[in-house]
Amino acid sequence: EAILSCKHKFSKGMSLRIEWKKIQSQGVSFVYYKGEFTGDLRGRAEMLNTGIRIRNVTRKDSGTYRCEISAKSEEGQHLGEATITLTVLVAPTTPVCEVPSSAMTGTVVELSCKETEGSPPSEYRWYKNGVALLEKTGTGSARTANITYTMNKKSGTLLFNTVTKNDTGEYFCEASNGIGLPQKCSVKRMQVDDLNVSGIIAAVVFVALVMALCGLGVFYAQKKGYFTS
Repeated sequence: EAILSCKHKFSKGMSLRIEWKKIQSQGVSFVYYKGEFTGDLRGRAEMLNTGIRIRNVTRKDSGTYRCEISAKSEEGQHLGEATITLTVLVAPTTPVCEVPSSAMTGTVVELSCKETEGSPPSEYRWYKNGVALLEKTGTGSARTANITYTMNKKSGTLLFNTVTKNDTGEYFCEASNGIGLPQKCSVKRMQVDDLNVSGIIAAVVFVALVMALCGLGVFYAQKKGYFTS
């Protein structure tokens, strides 16, 4: 549960009107109006004097709330308000990882990792063959390791500008935001191989031979008059 406190100094003899509103990017909406809760809070919130107790909070309850109190007295109308920000913490879910199964040496390869339920947003760490990858800082152990990649902890990407055969291995990503236990995706293997130049040459030669044979066939058919009407 969450308690949104709203205290005032109006005297007990005054006639009070209490309203609660939620301030969002698309506008301001009523949460408590004319003695009743509205929207998602109906049935799971109650008043504590002028404050609110919310049961079974969800991520959707996060946001900025405004308590507005007006009081009538013999001197006239008195107004007061207070703003409260509620942040609902949510543990991360299992991230979705995209790892190419194969790649050619010298090419650009990007691995991605993302989960969208955690609050605050998760940070990410990549592992290769069960060992956490170092961040590319340019100093210390990260520099001596001759790192060929860039790991972005915020976006979850692992970028190889020029992937090598040494980058072959089993990869997985871990998402954590300090709430609950870190979550990781399933292990996926990436195989990096050299470009098969001899295979490409053989394929080009084969295609050239096929085209030559087709050309000879057409020439022979024309000579025999098969294309004349």
